[in-house]
Amino acid sequence: MSIGFALLGAGIFAQSQHLPAIKACDLLSLKAVYSRSQKSAEAFASKAEGPLDVYFDEPAVAGRGLADLLARSDIAAVSVCMPINLQPDAIRAALKAGKHVISEKPVADTVDNAKALIADYKSLSSPVPIWAVAENYRYQQSLQLAEAKLKEIGGDLVSFSLVSNKFVRPDGNYFNTPWRKNPTHPGGFLLDGGIHYVAALRAMLGAVKGDNEIVKVAGTMSQLLEILPPADTVRNVAITQGGASGVVTMSFGTEFGSPLDISVTTTEGMVTWRPKSVTVATRNEADPFKPHETVLDCSEANPQFPADEATGVKAEFAAFAQSIAAGKNTVESRQSSDEALKDLLVLEAMFTTGAQGAQPQTIS
Repeated sequence: MSIGFALLGAGIFAQSQHLPAIKACDLLSLKAVYSRSQKSAEAFASKAEGPLDVYFDEPAVAGRGLADLLARSDIAAVSVCMPINLQPDAIRAALKAGKHVISEKPVADTVDNAKALIADYKSLSSPVPIWAVAENYRYQQSLQLAEAKLKEIGGDLVSFSLVSNKFVRPDGNYFNTPWRKNPTHPGGFLLDGGIHYVAALRAMLGAVKGDNEIVKVAGTMSQLLEILPPADTVRNVAITQGGASGVVTMSFGTEFGSPLDISVTTTEGMVTWRPKSVTVATRNEADPFKPHETVLDCSEANPQFPADEATGVKAEFAAFAQSIAAGKNTVESRQSSDEALKDLLVLEAMFTTGAQGAQPQTIS
C-alpha cells in the first residue's frame, strides 16, 4: 500500500527531520510540498531529490494554493510543520478535506485554542480521518527504555525532577527563524522546546503505577537573555494527583548546568533519563547507602540506538503510516491530541504561575 503524502511547511525541521522520515517510510509516497511563499516551497522541492509538486499562497497563482493541494484525490495524508500560531488553521483545513494529519507539537499555541481545535476534530462527520500530534520525544528509544525500566523496578512514586539548561545563540539557525525570533506564541522558546521535556517527564511518570498526572504547579518565570522574549526560564514545584511532588526547571538562557536530565524515584529505585543514557538505581540490601547502579548506553556507539533514528521522528512517522494502512480510526496514545493537550496544560500552568509571582495553579 502506498499512501499519497504531502508536506505542509518547508522550514528547518521539515527539511532536516520530516523529509528523511517520509522517505524512510515505505508506506508513504511524497507527492507535494506547500509553503506560504513560492520561494521557500521551490527551495524545498529542489532539495527533495525527486519530482515534487509545489504549492504556495504568496503570490496567489491559480491552482497552486493550499486549497488546491488539499483537493487532490491522490493525496491521502499530510504532515503539518509550520509556525506554531499558523498550525491550527492548516490542521483544520486538512482534516476538513478528509486528509489524515500528523502535526508538529505543540498541539496549539494556547490551551483554549487546543481545546477548540480538538472539539472541531471530534465534531467531524464520519468517516473521520486520523490526527496525530508529532511529539517525537515519546518515540525516542532511550526514553522508551527508561519507561520500561520504571515498570520493571515498580514501586510507588516518591519524587521526580526535570532539569534542562540550554543556551540559545544569536547565530543559531532556529533562533533566526523569524517566527521564533519574534514570537507571537506564549512562552517563546519555552513553548517550542519546553513542550518536549514536559512530554518526556509525563511519559516517565506514566510508567509508574497509580495516577501520576501533574495537577498543580507553583513557580517563577524569568528572562535571562535579552534576545529571548517574553521569557526563557521557568522553575517550578509540581504536585501529582497521587500527592507526590517534584521540581521542574527549564532554561534556554544559560550555558551552565545539565542540558537535559529527568529522574523519577519510586519506593523501589530511581531511573534517570538523558537522551544518550539511562541510569537505573535500585536498593542494595547489604548497604543501603550504596544503591546498585547501572548505566545503559543509548548513544550512537551502541548499534541498538542508530544515530539516524535518535530523534524519534522516523519512528513516529512509521507509526502514523501504519495506523492509516491498518485502517484504524485512531492513532497510538503517544500521538493522540488528548495526550498533547495534557503536555500543554502543564506548560501553560507554569507560564501562568510564573506571571503571577508563584501563585499556585491547579491544572484541569
